[in-house]
Amino acid sequence: MLNIDILSAGIPPLHPEDLVLLAKEIMIDHHVAHLPVVAENKLLGIIHEDSLLDAPSDEEPISSLQAFFSQASVQGIGHILETLHVCSEFQLTLVPVISEESEYLGSVTIQDLLRHTDKIIGAGDPGAIIVLQMDRVNFAFSEIIKLVETNDAQVTQLNTYLDPPTSSFYITLRINKMEVSDIIATFQRYEYKIKYYFGEEQYENELRSNYNHLMNYLSI
Repeated sequence: MLNIDILSAGIPPLHPEDLVLLAKEIMIDHHVAHLPVVAENKLLGIIHEDSLLDAPSDEEPISSLQAFFSQASVQGIGHILETLHVCSEFQLTLVPVISEESEYLGSVTIQDLLRHTDKIIGAGDPGAIIVLQMDRVNFAFSEIIKLVETNDAQVTQLNTYLDPPTSSFYITLRINKMEVSDIIATFQRYEYKIKYYFGEEQYENELRSNYNHLMNYLSI
């Protein structure tokens, strides 16, 4: 999914001659702490709410604060996961989107970005989650997939993460079923380290079944 496909509607850019007061009002109305500043359809930068609060007067033009503009932006043809990284790195509530010719195309709010990112990573998909920890050099995508499939299951999402301070490498798997005791056992048999898992164990299901049978018997 590209940035050009998820532009947030209804958030107007500022212009150099606009007053600080107008910028504050737009931020309040749209629940953002950043706004793009545009002149002749070219992005000049992003103004932060803190810069507005530090302005000498609400009647000051935005151009008087240009020294405080952030230059963060993303390309319209860029992927939204790159935009998520820019938001995180610069702690933005809104990211300007520009063309290859540096023309301002619109902006994406962090709320819209998270909503679309949720869709592409399948965060709300049903199924168990297993997190493996290993050395990065030992990561074998095909083997992990094969071990899951030998238990009549499929990996619907796979994400990796390297923790620089510890050099630990994590693989997060979304499995298309909730009961994962057989998959956990397989990974352990092949000496994979299970960091976390979120699903159901078969013995828990059996215990629940036995409990239900007992309740049915007592109600007779």
